[in-house]
Amino acid sequence: MTTLTTGTPAVTVTASGPRASWAAVFALARFETRRLLLRVPVLIAFAVYLGWTVWKTRTSWDGFPALQDADRATQSPPLLVGLAVLLCVNQAVLRSRRHDTDRHLAVLVVRPWRRTVAHLLSVAAVALLTGVCVLGQFTWEALKPGAVGHGSPGELLAGPLSVLLLGAFGVLLARLLTSPFTAPLLIVLLLFFLMLAPGPGSEGWTRWLAPTVGENTTNTLPSELLGRPAAWHALYLTGLALSMALLAVLVSGGARLWTVRAGVAGAVALTLVGAVAQAQGVSPETTEARTRFSATPQKEQRCAERDGATYCAFPEWGARTDDWHRVLDGVRSLAGGTARERPLVVRQRVEARYGLDGDAAIDPATRPGEVTVGTAWGGNRVPEFATAVAGVLVAGTEEKAGAMCDGRMVTVMWLALADRPDPMADLRRVRLDDSDTGSAVVLSQTNPLSMTAAQTEVVRELLQRPKGGTAAKVRAHWAELTAPKVTTDRVARLLGLDEPEAKEECR
Repeated sequence: MTTLTTGTPAVTVTASGPRASWAAVFALARFETRRLLLRVPVLIAFAVYLGWTVWKTRTSWDGFPALQDADRATQSPPLLVGLAVLLCVNQAVLRSRRHDTDRHLAVLVVRPWRRTVAHLLSVAAVALLTGVCVLGQFTWEALKPGAVGHGSPGELLAGPLSVLLLGAFGVLLARLLTSPFTAPLLIVLLLFFLMLAPGPGSEGWTRWLAPTVGENTTNTLPSELLGRPAAWHALYLTGLALSMALLAVLVSGGARLWTVRAGVAGAVALTLVGAVAQAQGVSPETTEARTRFSATPQKEQRCAERDGATYCAFPEWGARTDDWHRVLDGVRSLAGGTARERPLVVRQRVEARYGLDGDAAIDPATRPGEVTVGTAWGGNRVPEFATAVAGVLVAGTEEKAGAMCDGRMVTVMWLALADRPDPMADLRRVRLDDSDTGSAVVLSQTNPLSMTAAQTEVVRELLQRPKGGTAAKVRAHWAELTAPKVTTDRVARLLGLDEPEAKEECR
């Protein structure tokens, strides 16, 4: 008799508990992140964002950025990515309801609140990717040879935190309202709100409740004079994003967890602290510093002497003195008489008392030989500075150069532009109407100058002639060319030209 012994089947033990549940959450988060990044709206948003960033950054600030401005320039474009993430993550959370698979998911180890956490982690991954793009844009600006100043971590965080905030809001919205039309309608409402919200330049504290806060200005100030609560704003955005994320977990079934309830309370407190702190306005210390930098810049500057010229700049702009010297030296080399050896002081000046939105003009310097230079450089600023140097060489002071209304303007403009690589292009760039014919206002860091149609005609013809021959005539007749009340007709004859056809008219 044979006895058949049957072995006991092996028991398969399935891992369970918190560790297995969180492993499933992270696996689901990886899946949702991949799907979110491959959604068409997100792909289009990133393509537009990156294309715009590359196109703008190539030529931004004419290659001479101030990093305290460059950090703010990274904030608004990520909002497009944030809106796309809001829409797509909202649809992702509602996917199971649309496909009627909620009853199947109910038997899985990943509970609804854990699935909510997975969606929030996918949003965090996209926000992190946005942060990489922001850092790349700012690094590109910082590596430009003409870059100066200092960026703010708080300003750089605004863009990625806005994406995180909008994404968390999309998840919360899906847990509160299950209609698939809610998110698109909300995006339309948000765009409408952004158009009606206080814009750049408004002084109200409510503007800081928006994800990003721009400034309607081209005025560059030293970093310590900005007065923007960037760090507090980043704290406010962090608290608000955490509040929405934890509320989404709370309404998804996580209310029984004391850690979630405590997290919501902490995140709301963080939001309130940031909101109150960022609404305090400009500190008295910053206001006092703005006045000091504007009224007595010499007390805040460092000066260096080169070839008979002294360059005084605010600490962040010390590297710019080489660029200023090249332009000044080119103008001075064409002058005649004692002007070539005249000591000059190039002083950087700002009008910071009205903040970033101020557009008040800087008063012209009254000291002999002092030339004003601003905080911006490159592009039109270069021929503007050259014109200021030429005006001081001819008239003695910026104040007298601004009141000039005779043939000396021909000498000033030729001195300013003859040594430039493209004199005719710079002539158009330095004039308010971008023209090279007729009368026009000549731009300056201080009071503008003016050119008559006759003076423009003579200058245009001089710039089209060889520089060496005209330079010899300028040196030979320097005293008469720079004499007050000399006529444009007389200047033209001294420089070997016919009298201009245009009738001289000086206002």
